[in-house]
Amino acid sequence: MEWKSLVDLDRLTTWMDQQGLGSGPIEDALPLAGGTQNVLLRFRRGDEQFVLRRPPLHSIANGSETMRREARTLAVLADSDVPHARLVAACPDDDVLGAAFYLMRPVEGFTATVGLPALHASDAGIRRQMGFSLVDGALALGRIDPIAAGLGDMGKLDNYLGRQSARWRSQYDGYAKHEGWTTDSVPGVAEIGKWLDDHCPAHFTPGLIHGDYHLGNVMFRLDGPDVAAIVDWELTTIGDPLIDMGWLLATWPDREGGFEAVTPVEPWDGFPDAIELVERYAAGSGRDCSAMLWYKVLACYKLGIILEGSNARALAGKAEKEIGDRLHHQAVQLLLRASRSIEIG
Repeated sequence: MEWKSLVDLDRLTTWMDQQGLGSGPIEDALPLAGGTQNVLLRFRRGDEQFVLRRPPLHSIANGSETMRREARTLAVLADSDVPHARLVAACPDDDVLGAAFYLMRPVEGFTATVGLPALHASDAGIRRQMGFSLVDGALALGRIDPIAAGLGDMGKLDNYLGRQSARWRSQYDGYAKHEGWTTDSVPGVAEIGKWLDDHCPAHFTPGLIHGDYHLGNVMFRLDGPDVAAIVDWELTTIGDPLIDMGWLLATWPDREGGFEAVTPVEPWDGFPDAIELVERYAAGSGRDCSAMLWYKVLACYKLGIILEGSNARALAGKAEKEIGDRLHHQAVQLLLRASRSIEIG
């Protein structure tokens, strides 16, 4: 198993001894499934349970730097009402396990996109509250002042919204380096990018954002509808928290509109619709939500462009064709969703 080559339990035990974390051997080590390639390992030491998180052997980005950012974020959230896994300790250096890592407490819960337990699957009222709890998590995160919390170096606020469209259009155009792919692969990219530039909000209130906020990146409590923890903090940065709401709207199922869900959940009836999500957020936030359409369109544009990268690599023989075809279909759906949202306003 990969984790055994990436997590030396003897070295981890020695490090935990130095940190005063538990006693005795590490037992019951079990890899956990996650939304990324990062290694998640749950284990017991004495009477305490831990979850270790470290990057994979080969990371697209700097895996150790990502771990350090995640650990800093979790430390800041410790005294907040943001649902999260509690940070136990972090090792910012590579010398123990070959990469930075951190330990957190396990979260008892489930991911809705994997499957609903009987309680939630049988009660539409609980599912409705799950949707609102997801919005409440975004609201709680948006209340964090990243500058006061010492996270001011986590992002660049200058022209933050104004540079979004060009940044992602540049990534899209860069796919042309892959043989067999052309810039007209996904319809509407140029038109949507221009609309984003023309309608970009002039002002925003900075805050901490998750960066990939959707149903697949939260865990719900087993005994009710509340979010137990927001997970996968690798894209955390400072910026405009409405970005997270836009991402949630872009990935929210909308079967009446004919668009397939990026993050499907079954059964779906009972969950609030997108308008209700926005109303919940606006009622609980002091932020100007009048341009929420812009944030939704940006999220569809950005996510569609990201997914199309897999298709470009697949066409060049650098990724599996089946995956490329599936993600290309999702990318087209997202850009169509952006165009339709612009049309109806």
